[in-house]
Amino acid sequence: MRQGHGDDIYQYPETEINFSSNIYAHADLSALKEHLGRHLDLIGNYPEPEALSLERLIASKHGIPADSVLVTSGATEAIYLIAQAAVNKQMHHYSTGPYPTFSEYDDASTMFGLTRHEGGQQADTLLWLCNPNNPTGHIFSNEELAEASRRHALLVVDQSYEDYTLAPLMTHREAAQSANILQLHSLTKTYAVPGLRIGYVVAAPALISLLRQYIRPWSVNALAIEAGKWLVEHDDARAVPDVESYLAEAQRLNRQLNAIPGIEALPTHTNFMLARIHRGTAAELKDYLAHNHRMLIRDASNFRGLTLQHFRVSTQRKDENNLLLESIQNYLS
Repeated sequence: MRQGHGDDIYQYPETEINFSSNIYAHADLSALKEHLGRHLDLIGNYPEPEALSLERLIASKHGIPADSVLVTSGATEAIYLIAQAAVNKQMHHYSTGPYPTFSEYDDASTMFGLTRHEGGQQADTLLWLCNPNNPTGHIFSNEELAEASRRHALLVVDQSYEDYTLAPLMTHREAAQSANILQLHSLTKTYAVPGLRIGYVVAAPALISLLRQYIRPWSVNALAIEAGKWLVEHDDARAVPDVESYLAEAQRLNRQLNAIPGIEALPTHTNFMLARIHRGTAAELKDYLAHNHRMLIRDASNFRGLTLQHFRVSTQRKDENNLLLESIQNYLS
């Protein structure tokens, strides 16, 4: 992780409203905490070397073979496994969707020696697509994904934010039946448990078998596995109980940001959005909000292709969003 990430709330301990993380901040985790509290004895033994019990549960839920699922320590571990496996399949190049996009695709690819493909013949490349895309909230259509899979040796479709949009996305079954698609999922984001690190890959059994060669023993800890099984069995524990209303509020926040002179917010199909301040820098705005209003936003200037003026915010409750709007207006007045 050479480029860094948002949600650096550990540097701002006074934060009261966190717009920096794309994960909804008000998920009710009380039932999960109670369940884990009854299973703390798990820490006294090694977990499964591979989280096979959770893989079987996920596969059963989505009607796909168990050998089409690989559970990882967050979707990020899956990204690095895929880059490593691609190199060992004698692949030499990678590309990503349009910038800006999630920085770990570049970091993982270059760590294992893949070089970025800048155009021309693409049949031998690994393509990373984030859908919905972080940080823009853009959605790639299923037709675009199908075309991308025809043009590349391997296509990674990172659907970590799939439960924060109403747009139609590739299904688990479609990914499992494809010969060259690796689909990433994040229980971390679906259920708002980023501290537990639980993700998984869905792909054809041959691709999952390839990745399994490189996964580290016990990479997913016992409490994470137990939490994952409980969450998959309790689908009502998702972070956002009413996604439709939440996304309507995201669109309102987007419109109101654009109504502030000196702020431009890009269209989004999810709960987070990329914006640009026309005066000063995003870092200056971030410091002002943190120190004067105890709010944290994401300085997005370290995303490839963006400027010092770009920042990202994630929709919270209406009253909190209104405070953000008011505070930005005060800063620019």
